[in-house]
Amino acid sequence: MKLSLLTPILLLALYGIFAFARRRKEDDGKFPYSPLESVSVTLFIFFAGQIIGGFLAYVLASLGGGGQKQVLDWLSDDTIGQFLFIVLTASVSIGLLIFFLKQRGTSLKQLGYSRAPKLKDVAYALGALVAYFAVYIAFVSIIKSFVPSLNVEQEQQVGFDTLSRSQLPLVFISLVIIPPLLEETIARGFLYTGLKKGTNRYLAVFITSALFAIAHLQFGSGAPLLWIAAIDTFTLSLFLIYLKEKTGSLWASIFLHGLKNFIAFLALFVFTTK
Repeated sequence: MKLSLLTPILLLALYGIFAFARRRKEDDGKFPYSPLESVSVTLFIFFAGQIIGGFLAYVLASLGGGGQKQVLDWLSDDTIGQFLFIVLTASVSIGLLIFFLKQRGTSLKQLGYSRAPKLKDVAYALGALVAYFAVYIAFVSIIKSFVPSLNVEQEQQVGFDTLSRSQLPLVFISLVIIPPLLEETIARGFLYTGLKKGTNRYLAVFITSALFAIAHLQFGSGAPLLWIAAIDTFTLSLFLIYLKEKTGSLWASIFLHGLKNFIAFLALFVFTTK
């Protein structure tokens, strides 16, 4: 992605720093954060989580000895190193979100964690999974007819290129457990809730899904932009938001996200790892 396209995203992320510094007034009857703050804080958490998490992972890895190149190679190529980076990044991101919510006098409970998960959440997720795949296939077929150059075979870079079966639990946690919890809390919980409270619901759905798709383009990786993944995640986000609205909770969305990632985990690692 060119710098000109990244500029507004980076500026919004920087604005998120100022949003963190403001506390909610006790006599303020408005929603704790505005739509603009929803977007800017989400972007700030996305970038800050990567930077701070990466720095902490580097520091911890350096304690074991080795030069800079050796440490960086371990974090980027070794399964345990990649797992460490993912855990730290997720921890920092959730920590920043909780801090911001506390500043505004609210908590994760208001984002979709007001109740425990129920069996019906799993049932909704299973039904939505089938519908999501059907709609995604239809979307790709339509877009492909208008954009023949769309590369539907391009693969998403998920890491963990070299691993043994004994390391599969780490990969499972990294792909099937952490991302659904983290991304649903921030995207469908924090971002969508804030946008919906201050804008048209359909606009909130579009902005949330568009940003979620942009985050999966893999810009900065050196590879061509992953448009097929953007289409996939945009479509998935529509169903994730629907489940949150349908159930009034994030649990069904988390289960759907987890099921989708679990299928990818099986295809990419379980059935191919010796």
